[in-house]
Amino acid sequence: MREYTEHYLGGAWVPSSGSGHFDVVDASTEAVLGRVPAGTTADAERAVTHARAAFDGWMAESVATRADALDALADALAARQTELGELIASEVGMPIKLASGIQAGLPIQQVRAFASMVRELRFEENVGTSLVVREPVGVVAAITPWNYPLNQVIGKVAPALAVGCTVVLKPSEVAPLSAYVLAECVHALGLPAGVFNLVSGEGPVVGEALATHPEVDMVSFTGSTRAGRRVAELAAGTIKRVALELGGKSASVVLDDADLERAIKGSMSQCFLNSGQTCSALSRVLVPRARLPEAAALARACAERFTLGPALEGKGRLGPLVSGAQRERVRRYIEQGVAEGATLVTGGADAPAELPRGFFVKPTVFSDVTPTMTVAREEIFGPVICLMGYDDEDDAVRIANDSPYGLSGAVWSADGARAQRVARRLRTGQVDINGAPFNPFAPFGGYKQSGIGREFGRHGLEEFLEIKSLQL
Repeated sequence: MREYTEHYLGGAWVPSSGSGHFDVVDASTEAVLGRVPAGTTADAERAVTHARAAFDGWMAESVATRADALDALADALAARQTELGELIASEVGMPIKLASGIQAGLPIQQVRAFASMVRELRFEENVGTSLVVREPVGVVAAITPWNYPLNQVIGKVAPALAVGCTVVLKPSEVAPLSAYVLAECVHALGLPAGVFNLVSGEGPVVGEALATHPEVDMVSFTGSTRAGRRVAELAAGTIKRVALELGGKSASVVLDDADLERAIKGSMSQCFLNSGQTCSALSRVLVPRARLPEAAALARACAERFTLGPALEGKGRLGPLVSGAQRERVRRYIEQGVAEGATLVTGGADAPAELPRGFFVKPTVFSDVTPTMTVAREEIFGPVICLMGYDDEDDAVRIANDSPYGLSGAVWSADGARAQRVARRLRTGQVDINGAPFNPFAPFGGYKQSGIGREFGRHGLEEFLEIKSLQL
């Protein structure tokens, strides 16, 4: 049981001004594993005051000093990687082997990458008779989700600190414990007071206080499109910069010359990662209409190999969802898919009998899904995949793009040039070609209602910079 009663403000652990708290629940056992304070508007305002006071000094530090600080932070996180993997596996439900590598290991790589990239970033360049200077945007409010709790924090905090911004972090109250470990690491390093601040709390309280605060220069938010729309509305009141990484309903386009079995297996493995709780999940698989029965048979066999099990036991390939509320939400979508006429190939909304505790949902496959069905249009955020038929290549592209989202996608073809040609037609922020692995150092972000801006890589650094022209 980890119980925190304080926020990290101005380089010190400070008691919350409120009396409430949030219980953090183990997704596999439903037992309480931690507790964090429910921050107030006053806590958010204190955090911003500290971040503003620290900004001028941190901005004036050399790039080398800030990069060295990130390298030291990466070392501190690496020393606690096993602990972080277990914490996040318990909070979120990702099986421990995956959580150790993805949830705990990848953020450490990202911190080191940002340290390296900022050392190479050009902060000044001559353009004709002008000197163009890049400067940190200022105080950044980072509001992060529960599905990849440390990785999404690092995707905001590390580049912001690297370029000279100061940060107020509000992690999700559903999975906040890794953010507290991060704050402990920052404190142990002795970074200047106020450079990094942590306030836990609800979005409508702490998040909205940060989004509207006149001393916050930028809000970087990851979460649902509904919540992102609210953040953008609030931030507009002070015309502050907003970066949004929101929802997705990504399509995996299997062309008629592709290896169907490989494409189905690859798409489903990507979709079911983290029990489908991934914004870039390939939740729609588009196959030639005549091959839908074959695709359904392959998908059924593949899904039934995704055994369920508690995250820390490490035996199941698929862990639970993060919470009871999320489990019920996903079950309602499955029931709606059946009610609207989709063919339930395997899985379903009923609870797995062998797992009476934990927020488990069976890996579920629908076939004969049409573009107007709810399960084809809305982000489910669970282990649910939709098989959809198309008539020809143009029809496949049309269906793939027929979505308010545009975060990710995939194309499968025996002809690499053809796959790239189709990928260029997809209105989405990234496209995997023939199962190519995710590149954590490339820019990540979406088109349309999937967001604004990019995270990770050099483009992730540049999101936190303002541009000034000095006319010489």
